[in-house]
Amino acid sequence: MTPLEKQRRHDNMAAIHSKDTKPELIVRKYLFARGFRYRLNHKRLPGHPDIVMRKYRTCIFVNGCFWHGHEGCKYFTMPKTNTEFWQKKITRNKERDQQQKARLAEMGWHCITLWECELKPKIRLQTLTALEYTLNGIFLKNHAKPYVLPQEHLGMAAESLHTTDENDR
Repeated sequence: MTPLEKQRRHDNMAAIHSKDTKPELIVRKYLFARGFRYRLNHKRLPGHPDIVMRKYRTCIFVNGCFWHGHEGCKYFTMPKTNTEFWQKKITRNKERDQQQKARLAEMGWHCITLWECELKPKIRLQTLTALEYTLNGIFLKNHAKPYVLPQEHLGMAAESLHTTDENDR
């Protein structure tokens, strides 16, 4: 590999950002259009989740299939060059993801991971609709108040509410 090719590859990799990616923007636009409000990359939470929904106690991670090693995905293939470096890097990313989600769960947060491949045009609507359904289910579960039946004595159907003693007549 010539120095020019190495520099070009370096420039390409350096141009990839971790915030405001296209898949993340797709999710944010969908959620906002349906009335969901959120914060971005919350600094006080482990892993700085992409989307934080405090009302739902939910963190959403929008992961790139390559960078987070999405198993069984056609968009995740191990590079043919410098393979040892990439295996270590992707393994570290996966381990860090699991640790951060475990810490968030200990803090009482729900964690949802959306993959880049799940936001491709063919299945995007299905994925986003499932996300909306999940968020609504979380909200209902977290904010449900149990219905308590009144504890008054209703009596039997044939029983009079005002019982009188035969001797009182």
